[in-house]
Amino acid sequence: MKKKLILAAVSAMSLFALAACGSSSEEIATMKGGTITVQDFYDEAKTDSTNQSLIRQLIVLKVFDEKYGDKVTDDMVDEQFNTTADQYGGSDTFESALESAGYTTKTYREQIRQQLSLQEGLKANMDITDDDLKTAWDSFHPEVEAQIIKVASEDDANDVLDEVNKDDADFGEIAKDKSTDTATAEDGGTIKFDSTSTDVPTEVQTAAFALKDGEISDVISATDTSTYTTSYYIVKMVKNQDKGNDMDKFNDELTEIAQNTLLNDSTFVASTIGTELQAANVKMKDSDLADLLSDYITAADTEDSTTDSSATDATDSSETDSTDSDAATDSTDDSTATSESATDSSAE
Repeated sequence: MKKKLILAAVSAMSLFALAACGSSSEEIATMKGGTITVQDFYDEAKTDSTNQSLIRQLIVLKVFDEKYGDKVTDDMVDEQFNTTADQYGGSDTFESALESAGYTTKTYREQIRQQLSLQEGLKANMDITDDDLKTAWDSFHPEVEAQIIKVASEDDANDVLDEVNKDDADFGEIAKDKSTDTATAEDGGTIKFDSTSTDVPTEVQTAAFALKDGEISDVISATDTSTYTTSYYIVKMVKNQDKGNDMDKFNDELTEIAQNTLLNDSTFVASTIGTELQAANVKMKDSDLADLLSDYITAADTEDSTTDSSATDATDSSETDSTDSDAATDSTDDSTATSESATDSSAE
């Protein structure tokens, strides 16, 4: 969950909760010469592109929550909540941010549950192929054990790098003293991760996987897209490993990579959402918002058309192959008959 999403979602709920709080003629404000009613507010609010996007989001989340919500466990919600809290610097800071945005812990957990329902629904519509797994294999690196030190500035990182490279340096003790990563600092920066891990930045992963056991990286910079802050890392590899040639033993990890690839595929996401909206028989009752979901519906129809076309092509190809096969069989039969006739003639 991104910080902007928290604020935007609350904005949407505030706007449309107000619009729904009474009859359309109920007055919100009065003044000399006129009034502003709930209907006035709604008519103005619904034309705003940001509000329209948020209405669309509310509809999509509702549809997926109704159908796939039972696939989301409390543990899944807790993990997402705690991860987001860590990005804000801890639970106290995060809860303060939620309160400022108009959320409670309970309402934000419900927002997380809906987002996870969407994710589970998208996964349920995936058809992961062997080719998808082979593509995932190309970028996969199995789990490694390392130690990391995270600091806030490049100058601090350079100072720490000098310190850990001294002959008598104890990387773990320095991590306890200097690292700002609350999840690993107390354990001397020790962490395990593979290329599917989301708690270690991609830049850090790439640098770490290139290290041999015992080697220490240079300073690595990584920007957190949720908080727009840049942090600096130093990694010491404890135990690296080669993935070898056996894909099967990493099937779960490869499936996760393939799924994440599709989750980031806008065409797949749009067409799947469109299919689920159609299945839920979603109808827009406000004529001014009649086309609000048209992009999703069009994507779904286009995907269906492409699938039908592919199936037709495959059927035509199969029929052609069958016809060719029949012709070849007839030709073979004719050839056999001619050969047998010639044999009989020779015998006579």
